[in-house]
Amino acid sequence: MLWVKALHIISMVCWFAGIFYLPRLFVYHAACEDQPGRERFKIMERKLYRGITTPSMVATLIFGIWLISYNVSGYFSQGWMHAKLALVALLIAYHFYCGHLVKVFRDDRNTRGHVFYRWLNELPVLVLVAVVILAVVKPF
Repeated sequence: MLWVKALHIISMVCWFAGIFYLPRLFVYHAACEDQPGRERFKIMERKLYRGITTPSMVATLIFGIWLISYNVSGYFSQGWMHAKLALVALLIAYHFYCGHLVKVFRDDRNTRGHVFYRWLNELPVLVLVAVVILAVVKPF
């Protein structure tokens, strides 16, 4: 079980690294005014989303489900786990929204400024803080 927990934490850290960095690339991409720069951001965003962030999300979910399988009734009888899973569902939606934005930038259809992406970049931080507190403190 400890190996599965370690792999879950490692994959979660990689997932969050991608989720933190991808919107930061959107900030710079939205502010970029030259064509070679925009093309470079398209490559970086695609490789980060497909090569690191999405596989890390899948690994996080696999190892998380594996961990829950050790004690299904025990985990689902605790309120903090329900709240944590709701936040994970929100994070998955955020992940796919970022994938949508990768396609928007790829097709040169972005209409939002860098300020929007700066605010978007802060959302996963709040989710991370809440998930860690729920998993460690188990407040309810």
